Amino acid sequence: MDYFLTLPRCPIIKVYNLSQNVQEDDLQHLQLFTEYGRLAMEETFLKPFQSLIFLVRDWSFPYEFSYGADGGAKFLEKRLKVSGNQHEELQNVRKHIHSCFTNISCFLLPHPGLKVATNPNFDGKLKEIDDEFIKNLKILIPWLLSPERLDIKEINGNKITCRGLLEYFKAYIKIYQGEELPHPKSMLQATAEANNLAAVATAKDTYNKKMEEVCGGDKPFLAPNDLQSKHLQLKEESVKLFRGVKKMGGEEFSRRYLQQLESEIDELYIQYIKHNDSKNIFHAARTPATLFVVIFITYVIAGVTGFIGLDIIASLCNMIMGLTLITLCTWAYIRYSGEYRELGAVIDQVAAALWDQEAQMRRYTSFTVQQQPTDTCVTKLSLHPSQSLLNNRKRRKFNLKTCRCMTVCQLTIKAFVSMQTCKVLPLE
Repeated sequence: MDYFLTLPRCPIIKVYNLSQNVQEDDLQHLQLFTEYGRLAMEETFLKPFQSLIFLVRDWSFPYEFSYGADGGAKFLEKRLKVSGNQHEELQNVRKHIHSCFTNISCFLLPHPGLKVATNPNFDGKLKEIDDEFIKNLKILIPWLLSPERLDIKEINGNKITCRGLLEYFKAYIKIYQGEELPHPKSMLQATAEANNLAAVATAKDTYNKKMEEVCGGDKPFLAPNDLQSKHLQLKEESVKLFRGVKKMGGEEFSRRYLQQLESEIDELYIQYIKHNDSKNIFHAARTPATLFVVIFITYVIAGVTGFIGLDIIASLCNMIMGLTLITLCTWAYIRYSGEYRELGAVIDQVAAALWDQEAQMRRYTSFTVQQQPTDTCVTKLSLHPSQSLLNNRKRRKFNLKTCRCMTVCQLTIKAFVSMQTCKVLPLE
């Protein structure tokens, strides 16, 4: 029964190997086994099995039905025929078998010979096997394994890929770990879970392949905005693909697998962002550029504050400049040697934080400058003339203060440059 329990999921063709004839009890046993699989799949409204072959060996009535597939088809048609004069139970057995399998066929195989049956030391020598058996065996094997008979495995109407089959086996292993035979509903639950996981894997694989074509491998650097728009487009296509696959368990059951798909796609997108950024030469130089800027700023501030007598601030800036220089040298060594990668990651994170802070300040300044003309236009259109005159006076005062501040800064810089020149001249 364990074998028939997993039959709806694994083999495409089932071979029911019988001796001499197909008896009524053989059909009843088949009904019992297939009923278990049918119960597990009853909510799918599809036949749980694809193909069944009755292989009748040692067939003793070739004068009624000849050996091979043709004779087997005629024999099976007669054996599984439903007629009104049959008992109701016999009719139900035959109807049940037809309802469980998409294709049913039969092959009649002769006896291999008395030498095979009566010799306890038979070792498989062909000369001891009956010629009629060898002849029909040569017909059976190609007929059984011919490409036109090997249909693609389907579950719930969906063709199964190797990746999907792996998900099904993972789900079935979990429920077969106990000592007792699992309930049919447990099989249905496991099949529904594996069915949804296979759909997730297919959609995720589709997203992965298309993103590889966009920015993977040796593809050139792609602008972040273009990468994001492509990600959103492919994510939508993957979600649409997932929803379009026939799934078991209903919409509510599939919702959490849809969320899992979206989460895994977002994780893949983060990896693609990092991979794409690694192709940007300016992104690779962001850490040393940031450290150089910090060194330059602290050097200028230390010189200015030292010139005006703020020695404490100058010493602090010199200390920061020295630490930053050491950090830059450390980062360069890590990049060159590949050692202490964790420390290098920390340095990159700090530099990225400083870089992002600077970018935010630039955006804020740009936004403020863009807002000023709009505010001026609104003021000219809406304010009373006296209020406008007052605002103009305030603006002139502000501009005067700004000019004074700029003049002070210029004088400070000139004095700093003169100081540096005076220090250098005696050395010459």
